[in-house]
Amino acid sequence: MIPTIGIIGGGQLARMMHAAGIGLGLRVRLLAEGPEVSAAQVVADVTVGDYTDPATVYDFAAGCDVITFDHEHVPQPILRELLARGIAVRPGPDALAHAQDKIVMRDRLSALGIPCPAYQAVDTPAELVEFAERTGWPVIAKTSRGGYDGRGVWKLDGPSQAGEPFASLAPGVRILAEEYIPFRRELSALVARRPHGEAVAYPICETVQTDGICTDTTTPAPGLPEDEAEEWQRFALRIAEELDVVGILAVELMEDADGRVVVNELAMRPHNTGHWSIDGAMTSQFENHLRAVANLPLGSTAPRANWSVMANVLGGPRGDLASGLIEVLALDPEIRVQLYGKSWVPGRKLGHVTAVGADLDDTRARARVAADLFMGVPERSHHG
Repeated sequence: MIPTIGIIGGGQLARMMHAAGIGLGLRVRLLAEGPEVSAAQVVADVTVGDYTDPATVYDFAAGCDVITFDHEHVPQPILRELLARGIAVRPGPDALAHAQDKIVMRDRLSALGIPCPAYQAVDTPAELVEFAERTGWPVIAKTSRGGYDGRGVWKLDGPSQAGEPFASLAPGVRILAEEYIPFRRELSALVARRPHGEAVAYPICETVQTDGICTDTTTPAPGLPEDEAEEWQRFALRIAEELDVVGILAVELMEDADGRVVVNELAMRPHNTGHWSIDGAMTSQFENHLRAVANLPLGSTAPRANWSVMANVLGGPRGDLASGLIEVLALDPEIRVQLYGKSWVPGRKLGHVTAVGADLDDTRARARVAADLFMGVPERSHHG
């Protein structure tokens, strides 16, 4: 019998998961934050409710064979109770703990010998200053839980700023202090893994972050030696196995000017740096995530073209995406568009475009021109 997959969280990742499951005949149920969120607009079977309320989640999960996620924020006690009730949770709570708590993640990866920045959990400004005096200013401070897209992260230049991260901490949240790495670029290693170990790796991609939000990705990462790319694919596969991740695991990496690469973050769900795979890979990250959680054989991650460039469409000067769509499609019939059905807010991720091609500069330019047109950004000399 084809399983019913329950997705908790109604954002664009759930929307694109649903689309990927249609061809496979997978049944998707959705627990959404509201009736008009991105995925709730397209999934037929929607429950609107609070994913932090145990009764809501248990009632929703009762009609599902397996639970998966659009985000990593469902509380651990709820996840563990689902397992106790015999409902498969993929990825499971033990794995998700490493995506929910950065200190847990750092401790585990370091124990596995995975390269990480120097770090320390600190509970007072004085401890943070002591760490910084040892590693050198500036330092990075992060909330152990809850931060994303640049939130909950501080770059501190000296002792006078050491109190900032502690000013409004939620109960149970600690501060993680890390050495500041002046990175040359950010990379992402994406893998998919089934419950009993079959796993596949996507090509390593380069990602550009602007104000903490991913603005574009290039796959494969330009200029990354093949042996290094393969090493990081192996690292990501090993992390997925050691942490028993089921589904997609994204390992966000930082590379400095000397070529040193360290792990920045982990995500255990489809990831912005894998959006290129919808149009650029034989099997998208969304389809492989669903295949993995449904325990179906995984699909090929081979690229369809030499280069794939994805550019996010953020809320910009143009408030009307419909007129932008006409212009983009008319300008470049080969550009691929994904709009998320979200209302316009400045800086919000509203969709993405993907260009694939044989020439890197041309493919990159096509993606950026299309994204700029959508956003209403005037013609400019494109960064990078």
